Amino acid sequence: MKRQEQQELSYYGLYLLRYLLEQHSRKAKDLNFIYNRELQAAETFEQARLDGHSVEGAQELAMAELMKGLSITSWSILTEVLEKEFAAEVDEEQRIPFAEKLLPLVKPVFEPYDLTQPEFELSTDYVQLYTELTGAVVLYIEQYGVQ
Repeated sequence: MKRQEQQELSYYGLYLLRYLLEQHSRKAKDLNFIYNRELQAAETFEQARLDGHSVEGAQELAMAELMKGLSITSWSILTEVLEKEFAAEVDEEQRIPFAEKLLPLVKPVFEPYDLTQPEFELSTDYVQLYTELTGAVVLYIEQYGVQ
């Protein structure tokens, strides 16, 4: 058996896996990536503690290492909009297939925004994108329905 199949994920690995499943579904299948990142995060935490950082400070450094280079995706924003704004119209079983159908159609809404910008999800651009995307989904549902 390969090392990945024998090893259980640590807190960092589970956190990263959950994030990848929600934000980067294709990357969630790359177990080597997950195991390497979880190891880097754990080593960062340990070294930070040895260097005198508080537990909270070491944890922040470890999480930064774990999430380095990963940004929010158009998929995750769209599924969040569907979940939060259209729960009554799009039930949970329909959400993924509907999002898959809708994503190419709403791609132009994302074009003016840089999703790789650090902490994009905390910016006013994110709020504006979220609002525009919600409007695009409303228009689509009004015209074509959820089917």
